Amino acid sequence: MAVALTETAAKRVQGLMDDQGNPDLNLRAFVTGGGCSGYQYGFSFDDQIKDDDTVVECFGVKLLVDQNSLGMLDGAEIDFESTVQGETFVIRNPNAESNCGCGNSFTPAEDGDGCAHSSGY
Repeated sequence: MAVALTETAAKRVQGLMDDQGNPDLNLRAFVTGGGCSGYQYGFSFDDQIKDDDTVVECFGVKLLVDQNSLGMLDGAEIDFESTVQGETFVIRNPNAESNCGCGNSFTPAEDGDGCAHSSGY
């Protein structure tokens, strides 16, 4: 398995990268400690592919994931949703036991219950 972008997310990311004016940009997805559930998702644009990166191409967008983050993101799907409340990237992560209501942090399956305002996806 690997991390994947939906077509909707890839189109949004491509538009954001086009705005940057650098054709060498890739999307980097990563996990860091923090957030109310223990770990939080992060995204950045990166024009460097590191030796330990896993590179997945989805609908013309290269997605980079470092080895430290891959274990927690393996099998995850990154989508983009536009609702009345706004636009946001949504991560559907099979490795998350629980997600915070904000959707930006999670508790890995092996770590327990998550935070008090978990949305439980």
